[in-house]
Amino acid sequence: MRGMAANQGERIRRRLSTGERREQLLSVGARLFSESPYDEVWIEQVAEIAGVSRGLLYHYFPNKRDFFAAVVERESERMLRMTAAVPGVPVREQLTAGLDAYLEYVRAHAHGYRAFHRADAAGDRAVRRVYQKALAAQERQILAALAADPEFGPAFEERGDVRLAVRGWLAFTTAVCLEWLRDPEPAREQVRDLCARALLGAVAP
Repeated sequence: MRGMAANQGERIRRRLSTGERREQLLSVGARLFSESPYDEVWIEQVAEIAGVSRGLLYHYFPNKRDFFAAVVERESERMLRMTAAVPGVPVREQLTAGLDAYLEYVRAHAHGYRAFHRADAAGDRAVRRVYQKALAAQERQILAALAADPEFGPAFEERGDVRLAVRGWLAFTTAVCLEWLRDPEPAREQVRDLCARALLGAVAP
């Protein structure tokens, strides 16, 4: 029995690896930043909830700006991975699968998604730059898929409004998803089809 208790205690006391600890802190931060404006989140809250000292948190992130920027970058990387284009597959086919994955992410990581989109309202210019850089990466990913598609690609050189249309669609999709998180009554398929129609209607030749 003593040996079993010792083993359990050892597991409880197991230190998190650097990657695990960083992920834990970012998860706590995503929740706090999703629930409150940037200026109302205190780094001490993060340390207290995570059960670490402020000194350890500052070892990973020098200040709140860097911490929030890391939260935003983490969510951006997740979204880009989940919605990455598949070479050679028509946009119309990819759009359904990509939006399904995106909406699955939105529902499963609601705190992170909300925190990501709060970044634009943050008073810190550096944080807003991180957010804008992330949106630009999403925009480039969509434009590259459209340009490589035989249906949409030829129209790119003739139309100067495609980039603007994609940028507007990203804003539209964000607004729809944030509202969907507040009121999840529409089925995911309905939200997916709404967003798909909006993009195809905006960029169709």
